[in-house]
Amino acid sequence: MRISMKFLLMLCACTGLAVAQDYPSRPITLVNGFAPGGNADLVARLVAQKMTDVLGQQMVVENRAGAGGLLANDHVAKSAPDGYRLILLSGAFPTQVALLPKLPFDPQRDFSWVGMLITYPLVVTVPADSPVKSLDDLVRAAKASPRKLNYPSPGNGSLFHLATEVFSAGAGVDLTHVPFKGGSQQVTELIAGRLDVMFDTLSVVQPHVRAGKLRALAVTSPQRMSQLPGVPAVSESLAGYEADSFLALAGPAGLSAGVVERLNAAIRKVLEQADIRQRFAELGGEGRPGTPAELGRYVANATAKWKAVAQARNIRAD
Repeated sequence: MRISMKFLLMLCACTGLAVAQDYPSRPITLVNGFAPGGNADLVARLVAQKMTDVLGQQMVVENRAGAGGLLANDHVAKSAPDGYRLILLSGAFPTQVALLPKLPFDPQRDFSWVGMLITYPLVVTVPADSPVKSLDDLVRAAKASPRKLNYPSPGNGSLFHLATEVFSAGAGVDLTHVPFKGGSQQVTELIAGRLDVMFDTLSVVQPHVRAGKLRALAVTSPQRMSQLPGVPAVSESLAGYEADSFLALAGPAGLSAGVVERLNAAIRKVLEQADIRQRFAELGGEGRPGTPAELGRYVANATAKWKAVAQARNIRAD
C-alpha cells in the first residue's frame, strides 16, 4: 500500500508539472467585479497587457460589476479550476467577508491565492476653504462639536467607512457617516463644503488637491507617501494607525500548484518593470510582489481586522 501511494503521489506531481509546462495554451480571462474606468479596472488592464507579454497568451479583462464585486467573486469561485478564469480581488473582499453573515461562496475554501498586485493607502482630505488645516485641527474640531462633522463613503461596511471609523475610535472623536452609492458625487459634495472630511484613494483626490479645491491632511500608510512628501502620515499623530486597500489575483479552488507558480512568477516579472512601477505610483499605490501564501495571510489578517472594527463600532454592511 505504501508503494502504491508513493506511486500515485509521483504520478500526480508529474501530471501537475505537465499541465504547468503546457499552461497557458489559450487566452485567460481576468474577471473584474467593478465598472470600467476606476482604479481596479485601470490596474486590471495594465496587468493583463503585461501578463499577455510574459505568458505568451492573451489575458482579457471581463467586467462583471455588481454587489461590490460579490457577483464576480462568486462567478469565479464556481468556475473550472483550470487557470483560464481568474478574479481580481480588491480591498472590498475582506470587508465583505468580515461583515456579511452569508456569502454565496466560502472565502477560504473556494479560492486559490495567486499573488498580490498593488496596495495603496488612503488620503485624508478636507475642502480647500475649511478652517481645518491639519489632522490635529480635525480632532480638536470634532471633539468640540461631537457628530457635527461628517464624512462620506461608498456605503456602509466599505473599506473607506471602516478606515474612518478606526481613526475616529483611536482619536476619540465622533463623526457622522454619510453613505453614497459610489461615483464622484461625494467628491463634488466635499469640494462644495457640504461634507467636512473624506478618506479616499490618491487617484481620486490628487487632481483636486493639485487644483487647489481640496487640502490633504494626512495619508493612511505607515510612512509618508513619495507622491505627497509634505503630507504627514496619520500614524504620526495616532500611533499604530494604518489602512490600505489592495488588488490581487486569485482563481477558483483546486488550481494546480504548477499553474499557480506559473502565474505568480509572471506577476513578479510584471511588477519588476519600471513603467508599471511608475504607473502604480501615479495611481497612489505600490507593487507588492509576494507568494500565494503571503496573499492568503494578508487577506485573513485584513478580514480579522475589519471584523473586529465592525463589531466594536456596531457596523453592518448594506
